[in-house]
Amino acid sequence: MRFTSLIAHNLTIKPLRTALTAFAVSIGVGAAITIGIVTHSLTETAVQILQVGHADFTVSQKGVSDLLNSAIDEDELEQIGALADLESIIGVLVAPVDLDDDNPFFLRIGIEPDSMEEFGVSVVDGRAFTPTAPDEIMLGYRASRNLDKAVGDTLEIGDDSYEVVGLYATGQEFGDAASMLPLVTLQAQERKPGDVTLAFVRTSPEADIDALRSTLEDEFPQLVTVRTAEEFGRADRNLALLTAADDAVTIVALVFGVIIVANTMLLTFTERTREFGILRAIGWSRRRIIAMVLSETLVISLAGAAIGVVLSFLAVQVLQRLDSLSGLLDPEYTSDVFGRALITAVGIGFLGALYPAARAASLSPLEALRRE
Repeated sequence: MRFTSLIAHNLTIKPLRTALTAFAVSIGVGAAITIGIVTHSLTETAVQILQVGHADFTVSQKGVSDLLNSAIDEDELEQIGALADLESIIGVLVAPVDLDDDNPFFLRIGIEPDSMEEFGVSVVDGRAFTPTAPDEIMLGYRASRNLDKAVGDTLEIGDDSYEVVGLYATGQEFGDAASMLPLVTLQAQERKPGDVTLAFVRTSPEADIDALRSTLEDEFPQLVTVRTAEEFGRADRNLALLTAADDAVTIVALVFGVIIVANTMLLTFTERTREFGILRAIGWSRRRIIAMVLSETLVISLAGAAIGVVLSFLAVQVLQRLDSLSGLLDPEYTSDVFGRALITAVGIGFLGALYPAARAASLSPLEALRRE
């Protein structure tokens, strides 16, 4: 019997045990992949909010549990605007609203109309709202399509009624699926007079951005600057905790899988002691015994990874339908997802099989045959 055929034979002798072990591995792999996808998706959504303004970096309140809970006083913006090498600073108030079942996380962005062009907003139809209009709103062109609203239509948001006076484009998907209205109007509705959620900063071409960010944070210790997705946890503790949970789940899944696989292979070792003795007696080397046990375990783990990917896909589909995540979770099944599954499975298989494989290889033929 060839080496590969022997491995296949050994795995099919106890098909139920093999299947249950693979399923146990799949739970750990699936959990690691699912939380990885959720973390990545929520990070991308949050970063899209930060990037709406096409800024060099974004300023947020420090230490908030949620980015949208950030509150910056407009007086602070004037002080920040006086820093050297700072070309412009635009404060916006961002407030989500549950518009309807299809749009449970619809963003309203409060902004001064004379800042819109610098903010990266292009009016593609109609006009901009007037600075103090209480009943005028602009829709991103994607929002216009999603809501089936055009210039001149009326949009109901809660108890408030707005006339759609214009459509805009930002070149950024999340921003184009949102709405904009006068800053003072949204501040009044949200009972946040004089406050903005985020400030979008543009620097002069010759500016040292890192040095400017450091100066800003030194002079305004209650604020934090964010430039990349990796830095997002500085402004949003929830996402930082979710990222930490992502790492923790991966470690737990790896440990869980290793224990299950090691336990199964040790049981197999006990039942196959005579087999290992015979293989050693007919000339099999210790290295070949180890290779056989590792190969069997890796096959089980890879099967578990395949099942885990399917379970993860189903879990993400369920999560997408939760009201709390609808509109926020936009999963991407990239090569990294499958790479993570493969790495986790190989790690589980290799670590779980090391001790059983070493024990099998260390048996002397005489000792193995005596145990039966």
